[in-house]
Amino acid sequence: MNDDRTTDDIPDDLPQPSPIERLVARLPRVRLVPLAACAAAVAAAWGLWTHMPLRNVPNGELGVRLNRLTGDGSVVRAGTVFVFPGLQDLRLYDLREQVWRADQSASASGPAPFQSVEGLSIGVDVTAHYALDPARIGAIARDLPANLAGDVVAPAVQGVIYRVFTRYTVREIFSSKRAEIQQVIESELRPKLAANGIVLRDVQIGKVDLPPDYKRGMEALLAEELASDKMRFTLELKEKEVKQAGLEAEAEKVKREKAAEAAGLEQVIAAKAQEEAMAHVLPFKQKQIQQRQFEAEAEKASRIKTAEGTAEARRIEASGEADSRNKLADAEVYRLEKVGKSTSEQMAREGALITRHPLLIQKTMADKLSDKIQVIIAPPPADGGFIGSTLLGSRGKTTTASAKASADDDNASQENAQ
Repeated sequence: MNDDRTTDDIPDDLPQPSPIERLVARLPRVRLVPLAACAAAVAAAWGLWTHMPLRNVPNGELGVRLNRLTGDGSVVRAGTVFVFPGLQDLRLYDLREQVWRADQSASASGPAPFQSVEGLSIGVDVTAHYALDPARIGAIARDLPANLAGDVVAPAVQGVIYRVFTRYTVREIFSSKRAEIQQVIESELRPKLAANGIVLRDVQIGKVDLPPDYKRGMEALLAEELASDKMRFTLELKEKEVKQAGLEAEAEKVKREKAAEAAGLEQVIAAKAQEEAMAHVLPFKQKQIQQRQFEAEAEKASRIKTAEGTAEARRIEASGEADSRNKLADAEVYRLEKVGKSTSEQMAREGALITRHPLLIQKTMADKLSDKIQVIIAPPPADGGFIGSTLLGSRGKTTTASAKASADDDNASQENAQ
């Protein structure tokens, strides 16, 4: 059939084309290969834009690169990782310690409270600290869902806690066996999480929320128990006070008896000691008397010896003093004799000197009269002239005559003085 035929040639029994089909039929024919290439390029650009091939693994986390076709995975450390868009997928797992809390079970009136052995609803603030095992990150990424906290940890912890709490009463959970319950939960939960590559650090049990009716009943019971304990303690105290009074009386009695026995024994011991002391004192007194006699005799002999020594010392001192005086007298006589001899010899020398030089007498007298007078002694001239001519020299007859006259006057005065 020819495509250029009109609609009038189409039989009436065939369905009429829609307007869109007629519009498509009128479009010009195009090649399909370039169009497909452009579409593929656009799809690839959109995929690279929405799924970047370079991904970053932060510090403290591990990445697992999964192949969507084979299901294989490889663990990558912190840093930049290449992920092929559409073929590979990167999952990040935090290696730091994580915390799970039973928020829905923290209140007794909450949506999921715990149950005790009595069937009462209680709220317990339970906290579980856990971390992922780095050696099993590959198995975790391959076998477990991506939301580990909500799909793996929470069901395991809730299942163990619900089962453990149903073994204990409310009182035990509230006070008496809290540490035991915590240990039991950890011992049952640790291997269960370890099978999935999760390491349980610890489980902490915090606040326990009791039902209102049970809380009021417990408060009343506690008040009665406190009153009963107070009465019991009061009775025990009274009983102990009675026993204490009896024991104190008995102790006082025993104390007095022991004191009396001790006083009597002390007197007996004192008497025996005094008797033994007298037995030792009497000989000691006799020895003291003998010692004093010996000391008196020794003192007497010592005084006699001292007196004899003193007399002998005085005699020796007197004899020495007499000898010393004799020696001094002899020395004085010898000194006077020597002084007299030296004086006589000096006077003889002076007499001989004056005999030879008579003018020394005038010089001596002039020296004694005043220290300002200077006397010159010169030998007389051979010709009997003036004595100072030898000092002055010859100056003429007038000078010689006057000097001679002066010398005559001096001689006359000397004679007169003699």
